[in-house]
Amino acid sequence: MSFDFQNADICRYLFDGHFGLEKESLRVTQDGFLSHTGHPFPDNPNIDRDFCENQTELITDVADSVEEAWNQLAQLHTKTVRVLRYLDTGRELLWPFSNPPYVKGETDIPIAAFQGRLHGKEQYRQYLAHKYGKKKMLFSGIHFNFSFSDQFLMAGFYDSGETDFRAYKDTIYMELAKKVTRYSWLIVYLTAASSVFDGSFFCDDAIGKTVSNKYASARCSEIGYWNAFLPLLDYENLYTYIQSIHDYIDAGQLREASELYYPVRLKPKGENSLRNLEQTGVNHLEVRTLDLNPLTPYGIELADLQFIHLLMLYLMSLDDGPFEHFEQKMAIQNIKRAAQYEEASIQIETGWNAVLPVRDAAMHVLDAMRKFYESFDNPTLLQVVETQKQKLIQPEGRYAVQVKKRFGTDFVQQGLALTEAYAEEILQKR
Repeated sequence: MSFDFQNADICRYLFDGHFGLEKESLRVTQDGFLSHTGHPFPDNPNIDRDFCENQTELITDVADSVEEAWNQLAQLHTKTVRVLRYLDTGRELLWPFSNPPYVKGETDIPIAAFQGRLHGKEQYRQYLAHKYGKKKMLFSGIHFNFSFSDQFLMAGFYDSGETDFRAYKDTIYMELAKKVTRYSWLIVYLTAASSVFDGSFFCDDAIGKTVSNKYASARCSEIGYWNAFLPLLDYENLYTYIQSIHDYIDAGQLREASELYYPVRLKPKGENSLRNLEQTGVNHLEVRTLDLNPLTPYGIELADLQFIHLLMLYLMSLDDGPFEHFEQKMAIQNIKRAAQYEEASIQIETGWNAVLPVRDAAMHVLDAMRKFYESFDNPTLLQVVETQKQKLIQPEGRYAVQVKKRFGTDFVQQGLALTEAYAEEILQKR
């Protein structure tokens, strides 16, 4: 159910939408170890915790533009840095990398504590710790939430001739979820920024030993955030999609829907549950494959968020079709391949028995996006695409390459110096 981009009303509202960001970062001490103090923001709904007590999560409000969401994220980041600087228990820092600093072992990772009616959240984290291990849960990243504007969806609805707006809206988001999952490898390839580890992530006795291995994005690679099995979902409609997740829960492979470690999630408004999703329908899409970018103070470049938005809009111009199980397997394998460091060996499956080197596959998509956006007579759109093309053209354009070059000799100590510099820069600005 692709949009008619010749329709004036559809084009008028195409770039409108609603956006939200969730950024995870570890609180660390000045000597590079994980903090063991309590969460310093107990009453702020925009600053929470993810898996562990020291994994701060910054959550923006729903914004009407990518720029507005990014600006609020910067404000939340600044507030967090300022509070951590003057803690009574001693100064702390917000670690700017997806990969953790020094880790003394599993016992060094304090699970987030919740009391009262929220205690179930702590019990769920205990379950995850037992099933997946705590170290994997230290990987930090950014989730990008997106929804179309109501005016855009209504314009498409009237143009489609459909009679049930709720069903139409769910179908549109189902289509977008399929397409973004297929092309998530491109997002990983262009934004991967975690090519260096401290050895203690792999071995408790290797604290201070910098490791540069085969990953550009560890959290999106085979050692990252994945279930022990490959989920295969039914994208025929929203109800079959929900039932396919229920089947894994009923089989004991998942405890709940939030344990589905998948690159793209369909989310309802309010409580994130399958029951709410079924009752109220899809409200927005969550893209979960973004590394923290240590090369920028707030962990993400605005240009990368703008690109992901334009990528999603471009994908809606492509023909829709089923998302068969073999295609889902291919999509996930492509993500894991794109998370590798040595791009010369990365091959992306683009169809049945069709394979391209990752750089060629990426350039093919970017060229198609450029052609699509040329018709809008807006140089800013073309510049967003061109910024990503430069990562392919320049020898050190990829973030992962730059990170390895800058932090590949003494990861944690070089990272601490960067973190201190960012803190000084941020606090002087705002």
